[in-house]
Amino acid sequence: MMVAMRGDNRSFVYGQKTIDYSLFFTERKTMEIAVHPDSTVIVKAPIDADISLIEKKIYKRARWISKQLSYFRQFNPKTPDRRYVSGETHLYLGKQYRLKINQGQKNSVKLTKGFFHVTCREEPTPEIAKKLMKRWYLQKANIQFHECLNRCWPKFNSFGFTQPKISIKRMQKRWGSLSDKGTITLNTDLIRAQKECIDYVVTHELCHLKYHDHSPEFYILLDSVLPGWEKIKHKLELSMA
Repeated sequence: MMVAMRGDNRSFVYGQKTIDYSLFFTERKTMEIAVHPDSTVIVKAPIDADISLIEKKIYKRARWISKQLSYFRQFNPKTPDRRYVSGETHLYLGKQYRLKINQGQKNSVKLTKGFFHVTCREEPTPEIAKKLMKRWYLQKANIQFHECLNRCWPKFNSFGFTQPKISIKRMQKRWGSLSDKGTITLNTDLIRAQKECIDYVVTHELCHLKYHDHSPEFYILLDSVLPGWEKIKHKLELSMA
């Protein structure tokens, strides 16, 4: 059980920055410093650790802590809920584009010169614009996801497996999954992410062809086919939050 000392909210100065952190004393033998995506810094120390020694160790890691905070900060502010009105921005392959919604002869969505041009046959409403955008995203996802699989597959071709088929649908809590029959299902919303993030999800699922769980062997394989995947995973989770 974690036991926190009184006044566990602390801070230290590094250069011109004041960095806040939370200190907890726990049943452990070593000290741990963690920087989380929400920019909180958590320090866990042994119950009998001397506070001056803790502060000294924290300061030794100050550069790393500052670097991690800067990395996570690049993804803020988080994208607010979409209202599907002219002027707001929407993601496609990791880039932001503004909506321009107008009435015209037929329903359509076109991406040109940094704008999503949404044309509604009837009087434009957020509901109609949302429906048209979802249909457009699904069409693009079908193209981009298959291209992604073709990019990633050569690294797995020698394993003796049949190249999986792709299914696309909205999922609440997952970016992708691999079925027992060898079909990769990808979340439609993944089309909003950068291509390297889509490649990461597909590569992750392809690794499950050989290792069905998240065993050490699975991560050894993932490391070998996609070095640095952890940073790409963080980028996906933060940019799409």
